[in-house]
Amino acid sequence: MTKLNENFLKLQANYLFIDIANKVKAFTSNHPNIDIIRMGIGDVTRPLPPAVVEGMKNAADEMKEEKTFRGYGPEQGYPFLQEAIIKNDYLSRNINILPEELFINDGAKSDTGNIGDIFSIDNTICVTDPIYPVYIDSNVMCGRAGNLTPNGWSNIVYVPCNSENHFVPELPHQHVDIIYLCYPNNPTGTVLTRSQLNEWVKYALDNGSIILYDSAYEAFICEDDVPHSIYEIEGARHCAIEFRSFSKTAGFTGVRCGYTVIPNELVLQSSDNQSIRLNRLWARRQGTKYNGTSYITQRAAEAIYSPQGQQEIKANIDYYMRNAEIMRNSLIKCGLEVIGGVNAPYIWVKTPDGMSSWEFFDRLLQEVHIVCTPGVGFGPSGEGYIRFTAFGTREQSIEAMYRISTWI
Repeated sequence: MTKLNENFLKLQANYLFIDIANKVKAFTSNHPNIDIIRMGIGDVTRPLPPAVVEGMKNAADEMKEEKTFRGYGPEQGYPFLQEAIIKNDYLSRNINILPEELFINDGAKSDTGNIGDIFSIDNTICVTDPIYPVYIDSNVMCGRAGNLTPNGWSNIVYVPCNSENHFVPELPHQHVDIIYLCYPNNPTGTVLTRSQLNEWVKYALDNGSIILYDSAYEAFICEDDVPHSIYEIEGARHCAIEFRSFSKTAGFTGVRCGYTVIPNELVLQSSDNQSIRLNRLWARRQGTKYNGTSYITQRAAEAIYSPQGQQEIKANIDYYMRNAEIMRNSLIKCGLEVIGGVNAPYIWVKTPDGMSSWEFFDRLLQEVHIVCTPGVGFGPSGEGYIRFTAFGTREQSIEAMYRISTWI
């Protein structure tokens, strides 16, 4: 008889955002005429930049001509996009990345979820808490997370981020093998300074650990002492994999494109004492399980780096961060404890009067007709918080804050 991978049975019945969608669907079916403002899932609302659309159109035109038609492309990505990324995202910050170290993908979620394929399930995982659910769930699926206990998964070390430590995670008090860091942080919207990130790199180097660094929101950073890449930190090439995405930077949530950097210096020892480059393992994994990002999509991503593209994506980022500023200021005036919204498009809010995350979610939905994300869905330390996103329209952001301020 065929057997299941029963690790999947350990997962919660639904992914967090499916639970939210089901609650909203049930409410709207009973109240079809109520205007719901959705500030939960971090999907963008601004249209694609014109330069990106033009790049897609030109690529599509090439595909209809025999001389310029493209079939299967390079699995790691086309050189034209790799070169644009290296020049603009890394060389501009005095970071040297080789094309062979860069892998184009269909968004950071895929690679952060799949990167565990190249690591043994015997590794101990460390996560900051609260955390993006994909990091946990992908380790549960393969059996690396262990078993669920009242304090979380048995093979995962949780590093709380809360008001007591000003949302700055402390280094683990024990040895861990794989560390997930996401900065600017989803869901809290917080950041690590250069000196704080340096401490994590030092820990990883001293302990032979690997940092999986999700910097999908780096384009929203505005403060000078906040690194845009972990490779700005000395020694990080020996201990860190970096994930980036165009989803929020350029509105690619529906287009799907991002990239992962695995430096050649990142080497682990096999059981027979061979030195194995993780870069080559990931290339082999991708060659087996991934056929590459489409040519049209990669031309669209390349257009982001044109002068026009850079101007247009900056305008969109400024738009969302102005939303965040409006929301942050309004919520503070309401007397709520507010985190984030300065270097990231996420606002992390303490629920009033000791309400649980889901209780406050339900009241916002039913009484104010606003959808947020319950903080507990991001981990134990998220209980008692909710997350708002600044990716709505300006009109929605202002209206939502008016409703909340009147309600509070």
